[in-house]
Amino acid sequence: MSLLRSLRVFLVARTGSHPAGSLLRQSPQPRHTFHAGPRLSASASSKELLMKLRRKTGYSFVNCKKALETCGGDLKQAEIWLHKEAQKEGWSKAAKLQGRKTKEGLIGLLQEGNTTVLVEVNCETDFVSRNLKFQQLVQQVALGTMMHCQTLKDQPSTYSKAQWLTPVILALWEAEAGGSLEGFLNSSELSGLPAGPDREGSLKDQLALAIGKLGENMILKRAAWVKVPSGFYVGSYVHGAMQSPSLHNLALGKYGALVICETSEQKTNLEDVGRRLGQHVVGMAPLSVGSLDDEPGGEAETKMLSQPYLLDPSITLGQYVQPQGVSVVDFVRFECGEGEEAAETE
Repeated sequence: MSLLRSLRVFLVARTGSHPAGSLLRQSPQPRHTFHAGPRLSASASSKELLMKLRRKTGYSFVNCKKALETCGGDLKQAEIWLHKEAQKEGWSKAAKLQGRKTKEGLIGLLQEGNTTVLVEVNCETDFVSRNLKFQQLVQQVALGTMMHCQTLKDQPSTYSKAQWLTPVILALWEAEAGGSLEGFLNSSELSGLPAGPDREGSLKDQLALAIGKLGENMILKRAAWVKVPSGFYVGSYVHGAMQSPSLHNLALGKYGALVICETSEQKTNLEDVGRRLGQHVVGMAPLSVGSLDDEPGGEAETKMLSQPYLLDPSITLGQYVQPQGVSVVDFVRFECGEGEEAAETE
């Protein structure tokens, strides 16, 4: 026996190992795979279910597949499972992000019949405010506020003028008076409104879902609503307006204004007049309506009717309004993030 062969025999006997050549001649060992749970089959029907769930919920393919596997292919149960998991993740992220500054966001203005609502939803960055999912949240808040207005039993026979306050002043007023202004919803009241007929839970739940998806702190800041009787008209304007993803009568932007006008007759140009009045309120930021008798200058500069008209500074707003056959009763102005900035200043 050669020295090399003797060495091979010795190694096999000592260690149980085999030379490389002998391993190739052995029969292949069975391969084992492990599965964490039931697997969704790759059939055409399963792929169709996956695509349907993805389109309906908007969640990722990975999460949709996991939901179908967990629920044994039951589409309805998979949708419920997805929403519950997203809800858990959203609340968890919301708790972690609480306290981070929310100076950006959007104003939403929605009009239906004689009812108009103005809402503000804030986020951390302008980048997120341009995200479709964030815009859908603002839309949901506007719809929730509109539903709240429409469910109120009392129908107005006349317009009762309200004193619209900034969030900081409003907080002080509420602390002293122990109540809130009619036609205004603060953050807590807004968050508690139902999400709508096609959504479960409250607007606060929808907020948590959006936080979970977008990963930024967000708040439902405030809402104002106006319901007017016959003989009154609500002019509106949103600065830099863009249309909602799916609601033609919802405008989104950084500034918004409502101007309540009284008119003795229905005029064809009311919409245009109302938009111009809204533009003036956004641009000139008056603090009160004032009267046509106010003289320009001095303290009157904060009174709407005595201010130089934004689109023609050679006349006052009162001089523009008078020939139009309307009288300004009240207004509300929202500027995105203004409450946050005022709180920091204080």
